[in-house]
Amino acid sequence: MMMRRSLRGLLAASALAVLATNAGAQPRDRPIRLVVNVGLQNLDPISSPSFVTRNFAYMVFDTLVAMDSKGEYRPQMLESWQPSADRMSWTFKLRPGLEFHDGTAVTAEDAVASIRRWGQRDAIGRQLMAATKEIRVVDPATFVIDLAKPFGHVVEALGKPSVHVPFVMPARIANATPPTQPVKEIMGSGPFLFDKDAWVPGERTYFRRNPAYRPREEAADGLAGGKRPLAERVEFLTMTDVSLRAAAITQGEVDYLEYAPFDYIPRLKRDRNLVLSQAGGIAQITGGLSINHYLPPFDRLPMRKAVQAALDRAEIVAAHGLGEGMASPDCTSLYMCGTTYSNDAGAGILRDASLDRARALLKEAGYNNERIAILQPADSALINPMALVVIDRLKRAGFNLDVQAADWSSIAGRWVGREPIDRGGWNLVPVVYTGFDMADPLSNVGIGYNCSNNQPWGYCVEAMKPVLDAYAAEGDPAKRKALAAELQRLAIENVTFPLTGQFRSPAVWRAELKGVIDFGFPVMWNIERAK
Repeated sequence: MMMRRSLRGLLAASALAVLATNAGAQPRDRPIRLVVNVGLQNLDPISSPSFVTRNFAYMVFDTLVAMDSKGEYRPQMLESWQPSADRMSWTFKLRPGLEFHDGTAVTAEDAVASIRRWGQRDAIGRQLMAATKEIRVVDPATFVIDLAKPFGHVVEALGKPSVHVPFVMPARIANATPPTQPVKEIMGSGPFLFDKDAWVPGERTYFRRNPAYRPREEAADGLAGGKRPLAERVEFLTMTDVSLRAAAITQGEVDYLEYAPFDYIPRLKRDRNLVLSQAGGIAQITGGLSINHYLPPFDRLPMRKAVQAALDRAEIVAAHGLGEGMASPDCTSLYMCGTTYSNDAGAGILRDASLDRARALLKEAGYNNERIAILQPADSALINPMALVVIDRLKRAGFNLDVQAADWSSIAGRWVGREPIDRGGWNLVPVVYTGFDMADPLSNVGIGYNCSNNQPWGYCVEAMKPVLDAYAAEGDPAKRKALAAELQRLAIENVTFPLTGQFRSPAVWRAELKGVIDFGFPVMWNIERAK
């Protein structure tokens, strides 16, 4: 054990030495170095469900609509939008001067092609497409969405902030690539340029400031406003060892950690050279268990109920050793507590986690000790500690688990596939999501993908269909809340996405960075080093 620790210490020291050597430039000339939670492998934000791909995409792509710090939606690439009196036709106009990184103009045709590709993949995008009669280009700067039926979330759909985000790419790329396959060319119009030749998949990603980017005039606010790329260079780095992350940020060898290592938070709080994020509410995280509804045995509801019964959220979240006020294990809302649609409909059963009840449900389900493949994201500091407790509880309940540990990038590739177990398939994957992904029924991973045959889990609850349709068409906020509560009840009852606990995982950055937008995930524009 001591030898293993010594080796880890030597590797950490070696890695820090490399960073220090590369940091020989003057402070203001050094790149801004962000340590992401897991390695970047897939560069396409439509085909990939990973947060790290989303982070990458915000660097190089741009969005038509953006969410500000208050959760409100503002024009971003758009100059304006205008609904008709009956809200059945929406006219969108691009602001002038938008260019892709190859110098070609961004046009309405590009926006339409990007929306159509995204709309085949994303939950709220599919709802929008199902309600749409036609998307038509009027002129190079203008396009129109004509609805076939009422849809009360047009702007919210185009402004969706997290997986999957409707980023705009050239029509020639969007039209040529199915949404389940990664694009072969990265061509955005965002504030930074991707240096593909220097990219080391899973380890390092390099960006340069886009000198041609034209930010909006107003101040940056959340994901909205003027995205001003002030740093000449930005790097995304991967450090799987959390002690190395802590050492790197305290010694100034990196500038920003996407997530502060939990064990080191008290120490980081005391360091005057560091700033911890204060983002809460929708920026918080919830753990859950992705269940493969396509394959036995979890195509059967009693088996899924047995899983749900085994998940004690307090015990699972405790794996992170969080300080006071950083965990909410009592939260039973599928939309996460502290968000607009948070409620307790159907939540009674979640408060009664019990291994004995899980064993009884397994017996009732006729479980015959079939092998269950659970994929363990061993490199994720956010998922792995919780995953270990989930695995332990499921084993104690009587599930015959085949635990397959791997890095998240490898797991993500298998997760979106539909292979049988003996050909690399899976039954369970512990995952985490933020409130940006969970807070709205149409994008919620346990509700919005119902019967879509489009995402990994494959759940389909017939009773949820008309309620989801009613919610999509509804414009009245009070009626939306009532429908959202019924959707939650149905999702919990059918175990579409069992929860493993809500918590807060703050980012941390060097105090010398000025202009950091504390939003809930890394926003790298507007940042510069202090003189």
